Amino acid sequence: MSCLCGFSPCKGWKKIMATHRVPDVVPPPSEDCERLTTAFRGWGTNEKTIIRVLGHRNANQRRKIRETYEQIYNESLIGQLHSELSGDFGKAVILWTYDPPERDARLANKALKSGKQRITQLQVIVEIACATSPHHLMAVRQAYCSLFDCSLEEDIFASNADLPVRKVLVGLVSSYRYDREVVDLNMANSEATKLHDAIERKNLDHDDVVWILSTRNVTQLKATFERYHKNYGNNIYQDIKSCGNGILEAVLRVVIWCMDSPEKHFAEVIRASIVGLGTDEDSLTRAIVTRAEIDMMKIRGEYFNMNKTNLDDAVIGDTSGYYKDFLMTLLGARI
Repeated sequence: MSCLCGFSPCKGWKKIMATHRVPDVVPPPSEDCERLTTAFRGWGTNEKTIIRVLGHRNANQRRKIRETYEQIYNESLIGQLHSELSGDFGKAVILWTYDPPERDARLANKALKSGKQRITQLQVIVEIACATSPHHLMAVRQAYCSLFDCSLEEDIFASNADLPVRKVLVGLVSSYRYDREVVDLNMANSEATKLHDAIERKNLDHDDVVWILSTRNVTQLKATFERYHKNYGNNIYQDIKSCGNGILEAVLRVVIWCMDSPEKHFAEVIRASIVGLGTDEDSLTRAIVTRAEIDMMKIRGEYFNMNKTNLDDAVIGDTSGYYKDFLMTLLGARI
């Protein structure tokens, strides 16, 4: 089975790349539900218990807790968390507790319904389409239909993003990539030429560009990007950047990073969320919650390479309270 970032890892790969810690011996779901119920009772909520339980369970274990909680108490755990928690801490815990496909479907819907479309919103769609496996993307599309009574593609096309941007995004979410490490070097050379021709003409939504970026497997695309660099002297990311500073160019740069090096993209998302005055908690939460079980160890390393500072220290310096404790728990800290 492929992991969520689209590769077929050897045994233990995800565990090595994840920062999220799960105890060697996990209590049965009924016991976790009892601890959560106790945390909800009395004067105020015991946030530390919620962090200790949900912050140390993987996606399958959290699903069983949700199911068991509803069976025992005849109410939704998510609904109870909504009533007990608030602020950025509540948002992070609830996002973490959702089943990953439902979580991403809700993130996509929020991004598309957020008013004027900016890259900070639209990159959420790109992350789902390009930094996860084909199986996960299919599950997200199914969850989206169930939750919102329309397809993800319909809502992208109904958004107020420019037509070329919508064309690219619909192509990305509609595809089903082959998820094995297969490379055709002749194809890589040919498609590098097609990409270069479109970029030179600044025709970035050309059918060839959309087709190549939305259908080829990750390994094939990496070979194409390498051939592009070798043939034309520049990397494709820089050549797209030189085309302009519009939303389409920004979306395509995110596509390239999410395909070629997702850890660089998410390291940049985290950096951008904490630099300057104030913190973009939504972006910070999304990056950590969605990648803690996938490749956060690689993101942590890339963050240090890019910024010469420790990601954990950056998060601690820009967050506080239970929100900080929860994020740090997902980053592997012993809270």
